[in-house]
Amino acid sequence: MSEPTGPSIDRDEVARFDRLAATWWDEAGPMRVLHRFNPVRLTYIRDTVCRHFGRDPLAPAPLSGLSLVDVGCGGGVLSEPLARLGAEVTGLDPAVTNVRIAQAHADEAGVPVRYRAETIEDVVAAGERFDIVCAMEVVEHVTDMPAFVRTACTAVKPGGLFFAATINRTMRSFALAIVGAEYVLGWLPKGTHDWDKFVTPDELRDAVEGGGLAVTDTTGVVFNPLTTRWSTARDTAVNYMIAAERPRA
Repeated sequence: MSEPTGPSIDRDEVARFDRLAATWWDEAGPMRVLHRFNPVRLTYIRDTVCRHFGRDPLAPAPLSGLSLVDVGCGGGVLSEPLARLGAEVTGLDPAVTNVRIAQAHADEAGVPVRYRAETIEDVVAAGERFDIVCAMEVVEHVTDMPAFVRTACTAVKPGGLFFAATINRTMRSFALAIVGAEYVLGWLPKGTHDWDKFVTPDELRDAVEGGGLAVTDTTGVVFNPLTTRWSTARDTAVNYMIAAERPRA
């Protein structure tokens, strides 16, 4: 399995995450913050999808029958629970080792996820389209954010949804997401983020609209040090998520 190439790929970023591949499912390892963050983004996606498609979020498989692509899926930490909710999930990642780790974990757990070492550019060029496209914690790691987002939006079917989660480019995000999380608390490996590549909500909105979609929601995500839990909030100064939809044909 060879590594894919594409205009959005930052080879240094791919290599760094490839080296971390074996730690994706270690909830006490370098990805522990992602595991703690996961319930918030999973609930956000589930509830937004259910409102949009008229589903019951408390049903056993509320996303049943919906096709979903998880762009930059890493080790499958989000892909697997989305598949457990009934979605037909395809996970994409340019790091080959990530894909192998993710597929092995899904196969062992008996979760039907199809992982591919491909880029979203490859998928769009092949004509594939999905009901739901997720690019969670990805847009701050690509070389050309607007082009990447426009391409990801192209993969959304008419009437479908696009989700993204990222970090705002503010002084507070520099203090908390880089200095605090990487250097003081050691929550993330040093060098995980580059503040210059953080994306403001307005920049992300412009890119999404450039892809033909309309942003329907922007929600902040905050960390409570007393409960050590993440939750949604109106504050988008550091972490935030967006949802967007493509008009029905």
